[in-house]
Formats: sequence, structure tokens, C-alpha cells
Amino acid sequence: MASVPVSQLKYGDRISDNVVTKRNQVLFPKGRVISGRDVEILQAFLISSVEIESKNGSRETAAESPVPSDVPEPVKSTFQEQYDKMLRLLKQVFDAVGPGGQALPILEIRTALEGLIRHIDQYNVLTFSPKVFQLTDYMYHNSIMVGLTSFQLARWHGCAPKDLIPIALAGLLHDIGNAKLDTSILFKQDALTSAEFEGMKKHTILGYNILKGVAAINEGVKLCALQHHEREDGTGYPLGISGDKIHSYAKIVAVTDMFHAMTSDRFHKKAKSRYLVLEELLQESFGKLDPAIVQTFIQKVTSFHNGTLVKLSDGRTGEIVFSDRSNPTRPWVNVNGAIINLTVERSLYILDVLPQ
Repeated sequence: MASVPVSQLKYGDRISDNVVTKRNQVLFPKGRVISGRDVEILQAFLISSVEIESKNGSRETAAESPVPSDVPEPVKSTFQEQYDKMLRLLKQVFDAVGPGGQALPILEIRTALEGLIRHIDQYNVLTFSPKVFQLTDYMYHNSIMVGLTSFQLARWHGCAPKDLIPIALAGLLHDIGNAKLDTSILFKQDALTSAEFEGMKKHTILGYNILKGVAAINEGVKLCALQHHEREDGTGYPLGISGDKIHSYAKIVAVTDMFHAMTSDRFHKKAKSRYLVLEELLQESFGKLDPAIVQTFIQKVTSFHNGTLVKLSDGRTGEIVFSDRSNPTRPWVNVNGAIINLTVERSLYILDVLPQ
């Protein structure tokens, strides 16, 4: 084991002890292999040096792995293998188009996305969580989940078959402009200042500029990068457009992006209950988001059969015994023989859906 200044780290160096921020949050876990923008991230968090594995006084490197080498590899489903492949590719893509300014490998991205979508039946929007999640990898996981969920939502909403893969691609690449942003903004632990927020908003324009010259994708994919933060009433950014001026792809991705952003842990914000987020989306559909798309999304993701096990906000567990489709996020739950009608018991809500 050797302590190495961050400025002297090399790709392939394996961290031998958890890297902890000044707030005692684990930034990088033991076993992570240095790659991509890791050095920038460490510098952004004012980490001066890290412990890396060494052998006979020299560095020992290994291929990138998201988990320590001494952790047994779990048996992965085909979906999980494709998800991990996409995660690795997306990290490489963000590194390539960011400071390096390289061309987007769009055919490789599309091929990997299609491989993942072949196993979409193993993906449940309301219950899926990445098996290994690090806060520094949030934007990659978010991009993949938004891509998958956008594909599902487009299919549920009756979009033309020819648009399904492009909409998934629009979701996958909606935040590609983040590759051009400073890590001090992307990984800040506190809420952004007004000036920093204005800088962050530029990711929409930066993303469009990355995609606009790519001939192999349609205009909807490009406009989605630009418009996914626009809102129906014109209060969004960067252009403040409204209604039918927002591309249909961007309307779908706006819903899925908001859902996954609010239900994932980030440096400055903890994940919320997915059911509470669905209720917030319903509120946002009054002027902010396309109401028909939101209704489709909520109705489909809450279509659980009776007997589904759930955990309530007070810690009790029970099973869904009746779902009122006029209140899809507030079913009746049987807890040890007592029926709790969440439509009436407004102080309670479903915290999580449990494995069956």
C-alpha cells in the first residue's frame, strides 16, 4: 500500500482504502480503479492524496472494476451484463466527448442500447435499482435508466414503433452536455448557488452542440438534449418555450428524467419515495409536464397485482389488496389483518415495493 498525491495518480491505479470527503461521505470505495475523470473529481473534493495498492514497492494495476477484486462476482442475468456493458461504455463516451472533444461513437452506443433493450422485460421502472451505485456515477446510471424508462413510456403511450429506439436514445443522451461541465458543479455536495445553477443549465446547449452534427440520429434526439428541461407553461430552460414548441421526445424524457433524478441519491440530495415522487409528477402535470404522458406513466408503473408486498412510511409492511385506479399511488394495504386505505390515511405512503 502506498500513499500517492492525486496529481500523480495513473489510470489503472487501484484504491486500497475508502476515500472519504470532509463530510465523511465515501467518495470512492476501496477497490475502485482510477479511470475517466476520477482525478478531476478527487481534486474537486480537495483530496490531496489517496492510498493505492502496491506490490514490491511498485504500483499494481488492474482492469477497471466497479467492485473490489476480493468480492465474489455475482451471478448476473443477461440484462445485468448488458447494463454493466452500457455503464462502462457511457463512462468512456463522457470522457471522450468532454475535455477531449472527440466524436460521439453513435453506432457503438446504439448497438449497446439495442442489446440492453432486448431484455427490457427484466426491467421494472418502479423497483429497479443499480446493483452497484456510487454517487460519482449518478449521471451515468441516470442516463441509462432514463433511456430504458423512456422506451417503456413511449411504448405505453402508443408512440410509433419507429420512434421507440430513438426515444430511448434521446433518454440515454439527454444529459451528454454534462460531459463538458466542471466537476466542481457536477459533484458539489451543497445546493448550487445561483451562479452555479446558471452554469449547470448550459448542459442543455452543450449537449445539443455535441449531437447536432451527428448524422446517424434524428432531430428529435438532438432537440431532446436541448429541451428536456423546458416546461409546458414556458417556465423551463434554456429557451423558455412552451406547449407544442417542445418536441414530443423531450416531453417524454422530461417525465422520466424528473422521476429518476428525484428517486436517486445525489451528493446534495437524498432519494425520495418513488410513490411520493409519482404524486409530485401528478402535481407537475398541471402546467409543467404533459398531463397525458404523466397519466400514462403513473397508471402503468403502479399496475401491481393484488398481493404485492410493500413497506409503508411508518416502517410496517403489508400487501396490496385493492388498487383504486383513480388514486393509483394510494392503494389499500393489508397490514397484519388491518386494512389501511392510503387514500384516507394521507399521513402514510408507500416507501418501497419489496421483493416478491
